[in-house]
Amino acid sequence: MGRDRRNEGAPEHFTKMLRVNMEAPAWRALSVHAQALYPWLKLEWKGPQANNNGRIEMSVRQAADLLGCSRETAALALRDLQRKGWLAVTQAACLGLKGAARGNQYELTEIALPGEGRRPRNLFRDWKPDREFPFADIRTNNPSGRNGRQKPVMRSRTPRHAQQDEAEHHVMAGRTSEAATSC
Repeated sequence: MGRDRRNEGAPEHFTKMLRVNMEAPAWRALSVHAQALYPWLKLEWKGPQANNNGRIEMSVRQAADLLGCSRETAALALRDLQRKGWLAVTQAACLGLKGAARGNQYELTEIALPGEGRRPRNLFRDWKPDREFPFADIRTNNPSGRNGRQKPVMRSRTPRHAQQDEAEHHVMAGRTSEAATSC
């Protein structure tokens, strides 16, 4: 049997995590989910030749799928990375013109933005426990009626099976009354 040569020429996809950064107080203060999510965000960076830092997209659903957790936990992990200075939102999430939703676009602050002569911002090095960075909150689809107009939710007064039971009761009651009058 020969070797499998299909993936021989394909380069490995990996990311570098610097020990200096992982020993920083901002890294140690991150939640476990945020620490697990950060390498996945770094894998979205395409390298220095095709620098896409500042345009790295990851939605809360994608993060939840990668981590194997709920969307709420993934949103908290993204928020924690922003608070500690590891991520910065460059463009907020929006609903596109054709209805295609777009997630937030992020900058990894330990990597320089595209452009000549730029240096990484490394915001996490300036983090202090009493001074966290601002974060872009992940908005949901108007759950509380932020504009004052919330669509009313139509609730059925009786469950479906109760309506069926009630209809059968009326049918049965009609038969007994007919039987009583015919005798």
